[in-house]
Formats: sequence, structure tokens, C-alpha cells
Amino acid sequence: MFYPLSKVENPQSFVTRQECDKIAFQNGFRRSHGETDGWRRYSSTTAQGSIWLAAEGNGNWLLALDHAGVLGEIGLEMSDSGGPGLARFRFASLTPIYAGMPRLYELAVSLPDAPLQEFLHRTSEMPRTTEAERLVVQRVGQDIFRDRLITYWQGSCPLTGISDQALLRASHIKPWKDCERDEDRLDVHNGLLLSALWDAAFDRGLVTFDDGGRPQYSMQLSEAATAELRWQTPIRLTDKHRARLEWHRSEVFEKGAAVVGQTK
Repeated sequence: MFYPLSKVENPQSFVTRQECDKIAFQNGFRRSHGETDGWRRYSSTTAQGSIWLAAEGNGNWLLALDHAGVLGEIGLEMSDSGGPGLARFRFASLTPIYAGMPRLYELAVSLPDAPLQEFLHRTSEMPRTTEAERLVVQRVGQDIFRDRLITYWQGSCPLTGISDQALLRASHIKPWKDCERDEDRLDVHNGLLLSALWDAAFDRGLVTFDDGGRPQYSMQLSEAATAELRWQTPIRLTDKHRARLEWHRSEVFEKGAAVVGQTK
């Protein structure tokens, strides 16, 4: 197939091919599927979707993606280049493409249902007859959820910036017990990576977050506790987070109670 809008080097030169392999292999996409019309396709054993890499004769580099979830959150400007996948991106040099690839991989291993697929694979033969056995299965799911939440939030609490993993908690917005499906329990959009104090307050409905990611505080919190719940920046939320936080505000946060909001 020919893509008239992109002046792709076709076939790729040895140098271009080696550079494409380096970009992909260093960022988790280590399965090469060959080249078609100047585009080299790669996939991963741990991340969902494929990526394609190509070079233009003028020195630009091209990246194509087919993962809708990644496209919704990657924050890159799409190009008008034709090519494979759902969208293409053009880079004037290798520097920005290397800078963007780690986040691409982090999203690809987290969205939309990669944690669920890992959970199903790891627990497919585990017994669930007794309560103890079901608790073991639940623990597997919670461990996967925490790992993927750490990846999604890039290893730090988005509210405070704390990155000490011993002080971070995988906070379900809609608790595990209240979710009807494993898809919801293991969806990273149903979680926030919070520092321990914030997690305790959020879990008990003493704080919640508005649609802008800013905290709201219960009037039942003491002045001393409120003062200790410090934050730096609002949480960067997607619409999927906001939908679940609406549930948290109505079902977990104190219904009808007056709240104190802080703005920055």
C-alpha cells in the first residue's frame, strides 16, 4: 500500500532500520514484525497494541499507533501523514521521539484492560472454592492493580509528588468490594496512587476530589489533620476518573456534609 501524504523512506536504509530497532527495543517493544512500505512494525509481550516507525527523506521521523487508549492520553499532536495505525506523529529529530516513548509504553501496559488480562492469565487455574482461596485470588489482583497504578502514575503521588514506594498506596476510587466486575476492579482509571495519609483519608470518605482534581475536605476533619493533608498540584484526571469520582463523592464522601475546598 502506498501512503501519498508521507514521503517515507522506502525501503528503509540499514541506518534507519537500526535506529528504529533501537527506539522500539529500548522502550519495551521488542517483537519485530518486519517492514511494509517503509514502516517497521513492533509489538510487546507486556504492552497492548502495535507501534510503527519510519523516516522521511527530509530527516523527520514518524511514529504510528493503533492503541486507542494510548492515543487518548499520550498528549502528542497528530500529524497529517498517511500510514498504518489509528494515528501518526511526526518528529523533527530523534530526541523528542525518545523522550515520548517511555510514557507511551507506560500507558500501553496499563490501558485499557492489560491488568485484567494479566490477572486472568495468572489466576486461570487457581481454586476459588473456599473464602481463603478467593482471598488469595483477590490478593493477586490487588498486587497487579498496584503495580500498574505505579506505572500509570509514573511512580509518584500526583497530588504530593511523594515517590517513596513504601509510602504510596493504590487507592481504589470505587472499592474492590463494590465493583461488580473484575474489569472495573483492575481498571487504572478506578485508582489513584496516593501517599499513605491521603489514602487513609480518601478511603474513609474524609476527603474527595472535584472534577479539576482539587481536594475537598470533610468538616469532620480536625484543623490539625486538614493542615497535614498538604498538596502541591491538582491531580491530572481523565473523564473516566471523573465518572468514578462522582460515585465516590456521592457514595463514600459524607453525603450532604459541608466541605472545605482549597484552591491554588
